[in-house]
Amino acid sequence: MPVSAKADQTASTKIAEGRASYYGGRRNGRMTSSGALLNGSRMTAAHRSLPFGTKVIVTNLTNSHSCNVEITDRGPALWTGRIIDVSEEAARCLDMFRSGVVPVRLQTPG
Repeated sequence: MPVSAKADQTASTKIAEGRASYYGGRRNGRMTSSGALLNGSRMTAAHRSLPFGTKVIVTNLTNSHSCNVEITDRGPALWTGRIIDVSEEAARCLDMFRSGVVPVRLQTPG
């Protein structure tokens, strides 16, 4: 069941809310869409449209844990209903490693 992301823009911050998951494991060491190698110990993420290199603050809405990630890959697939996939290290930072999918807020400098 897809979850639509809602967006709100102000002069300094763009905000989107939706669901997030994490990826890595067997994909570690493979090339991402940006040409960088996926490294689960780095704070990176995949997003469908944000430019590569964009810094994003991701906040887990179930526990208020936040971390900064850099967009280095494309995804998640539209049919998943997620708005971002984060690296394994970012999943640990967000305390979402066990649950797998959590509601999040994304913020980027305007």
